Amino acid sequence: MKKIALSLTILLGALSASNATAFDGDVNAGKEKSATCAACHGPDGNAPVNIYPKIAGQHPDYILKQLQDLKLGMTSGGKEGRMDPVMSAMAMPLSEQDMKDLAAYFSSMNMTEGATPKDVVEVGEMLFKAGDAGRGIPSCAACHGPRGNGSSLAKFPKISFQHPGYIKSQLEKFRDGTRHNDLNGMMGDIAKKLTDKDIEVLSQYLGGLH
Repeated sequence: MKKIALSLTILLGALSASNATAFDGDVNAGKEKSATCAACHGPDGNAPVNIYPKIAGQHPDYILKQLQDLKLGMTSGGKEGRMDPVMSAMAMPLSEQDMKDLAAYFSSMNMTEGATPKDVVEVGEMLFKAGDAGRGIPSCAACHGPRGNGSSLAKFPKISFQHPGYIKSQLEKFRDGTRHNDLNGMMGDIAKKLTDKDIEVLSQYLGGLH
């Protein structure tokens, strides 16, 4: 818990000390380059299949970081960045400008809304907004915001309206250590404290959070 609090303090201090810079990706160029992305993520970034993430409306800085990390995962043999058998291979041929253009394009699209099952609203809201102090779990809202919209500067992703299946798989990967490209290991530390039930509830709750 102290590690997470310290990481947030350092991050917020760094952000307040610097000014945001304009993202220099080209939306039109990104649209032309996005054809190969459509099979999994949809032509507008709203993945038609639950296991793939919606990237429409996602922060461009976050998309860029993930593409960079996925490429690094492949070039380092999984020792650095983020390794995914499919996406790391897709990211390999992309130049830095390609990544920026794709990020600009998909971030300009609107993410489709989801729905939260009524039976998980109460428990999901409590865990998302308040965490569980007894188990050392901070609130998700502390980083991702009260509506799950994240932060572009901090590269915290928008997680509201995301597919439950994708959220579930990523929390499980953070928990078992197969994904480790989070800031100072914060998500890994948190996910290790989540039960299967916690992950199921959060993934369902976030699908309709707005």
